[in-house]
Amino acid sequence: MSKEGQAIGKMQVPNTIDSLKRDLQTLGIKSGDEVIVHSSLSAIGWVSGGAVAVIQALMETVTEEGTIVMPTQSGDLSDPSLWQEPPVPKEWWDTIRNTMPAYNPQITPTRGMGKIVEVFRTFPNVKRSNHPQVSFAAWGRNSKDWMGDHSLDYGLGENSPLRKLYDHNTRVLLIGVGYDSNTAFHLAEYRLPNTKVDKSYAPIMLNGKRVWHTIKDVSHYEDWFEEMGEAFEKQGSVTLGKIGAAEVKIFFRERECGFCY
Repeated sequence: MSKEGQAIGKMQVPNTIDSLKRDLQTLGIKSGDEVIVHSSLSAIGWVSGGAVAVIQALMETVTEEGTIVMPTQSGDLSDPSLWQEPPVPKEWWDTIRNTMPAYNPQITPTRGMGKIVEVFRTFPNVKRSNHPQVSFAAWGRNSKDWMGDHSLDYGLGENSPLRKLYDHNTRVLLIGVGYDSNTAFHLAEYRLPNTKVDKSYAPIMLNGKRVWHTIKDVSHYEDWFEEMGEAFEKQGSVTLGKIGAAEVKIFFRERECGFCY
């Protein structure tokens, strides 16, 4: 059965913009809220209007007085010698390096982020940050400020949109995905002592020329994210519910926690 057929099978009635807004409001999302969203469209069940309807429901609920953020990562803008899923023949490496288009926040697609994110980045008035591999996109009151000045080195750290979200105690909204999808937890990795520093490479435009730029970053590990999320649940910091057929988790950092998100 196709993914769309599976989505239809989850529902007795179709999801709509209005029904999704009711679900969001039931979970406590309201006008003026600031949220970073991770999502699975198929988990929600069949939606009249698909990803567009989900995004419009979020926007109409949060309104322009709030801010919606989504990770818009494009990890395929990297050196082909490092690719593993899938790898490419060594004989291709130089061709790829010589021909891969430079990152452009307007046209570079996301990779592995899901349909909702890929559609969201194309919406009017959505601002996208300038990191070629771990960019974010935002809509609403703080979109321009939060997406500006995204450091190429340590792209999920102290000079990234994540730090700005942390400072504003932005809510994390997981729609049909687990804690392992929670990009916000990466900020904690930069606050650990003795973190390993790696290098990656990406094509960017610099002074009007396409160049392969060296990017420094810490090693990232998602293996411990589920455990961190469960700890939030145990201390009562997570709201559980549903949007359509999708299991939903909403949480934000504890003010006294100087290390974690």
